[in-house]
Amino acid sequence: MNPAQTASERGRMAEDLALRFLEKNGMALLARNYRCRGGEIDLVMRDGGVLVFVEVRLRGRIADAAESITAAKRRRLTTAARYFLQKEAGGEGEWQLRFDAALVDAHGKIAWLRDTMRLDGGEW
Repeated sequence: MNPAQTASERGRMAEDLALRFLEKNGMALLARNYRCRGGEIDLVMRDGGVLVFVEVRLRGRIADAAESITAAKRRRLTTAARYFLQKEAGGEGEWQLRFDAALVDAHGKIAWLRDTMRLDGGEW
């Protein structure tokens, strides 16, 4: 990542890297930066019959990226996921669901954490 870039440019670059990585691993993009009142989801992907909500985090170190996903952030993710399910995907009972995290370090290395929490906001 280029330190001369703005934070939003670096974030967009991290999302681009994560998206390409996930697509190479067989996932298909359904929505990007999905926003609703109370939350946002960086990437909504389909992995076979599973609807996957992906949080992308960029930090200097992978460990810092994982630690930056706080309980408040998890609540905003589940709020946005429920909204997406109601408005875009036919309701909660229609899909198997998964929450993943794509953690990107300053060198562009990606750690992919699969099935990191539940829709009820349980531990990350």
